[in-house]
Amino acid sequence: MNRKLKNEELNRLTLEEFKSSQKQPIVLVLDNVRSLNNVGSAFRTADAFLIEEILLCGVTGTPPNKEIEKTALGATTSVKWQYFKTTLEALQYLKEKNYSVYAIEQAENSIALNKFTTQKNERTAFVFGNEVYGVEQEVINTCQAVVEIPQIGTKHSLNISVSLGIVLWEVVRKFF
Repeated sequence: MNRKLKNEELNRLTLEEFKSSQKQPIVLVLDNVRSLNNVGSAFRTADAFLIEEILLCGVTGTPPNKEIEKTALGATTSVKWQYFKTTLEALQYLKEKNYSVYAIEQAENSIALNKFTTQKNERTAFVFGNEVYGVEQEVINTCQAVVEIPQIGTKHSLNISVSLGIVLWEVVRKFF
């Protein structure tokens, strides 16, 4: 029989331990994400995978915000974040810090996520787009490549919070 673990048995990091821990050198870029629930989910997922930072761009909401906190569940205090007026400004910031930047989108010549590789200590950033319009074309044009989550059903998109979880799991799991 499998007994569900109690919270105190999960060996979770304290906030202080999290902040001082070596992070995955991964940055998430939210390109005009309008749903505050999706923003909160991004924080919570970033915390779960020890992600370095989230860059919130354009119309993307920022903490403190009670709607973000509903899904972040406190992760806005553990995960480092910055706001940029435009996503292009955020990408310039990342390129100056030698990050490889990839858009998560459906595009010509995209790399299927299952074929995408990165090195454990490689500085990598992933751009996730607006819930309706995706990643802006001008943003895609400045990325090194586009990574696509293969889908086989009738729908042609996933919710950003789902996409974020899939991408981070696929990339980070190889480093455990």
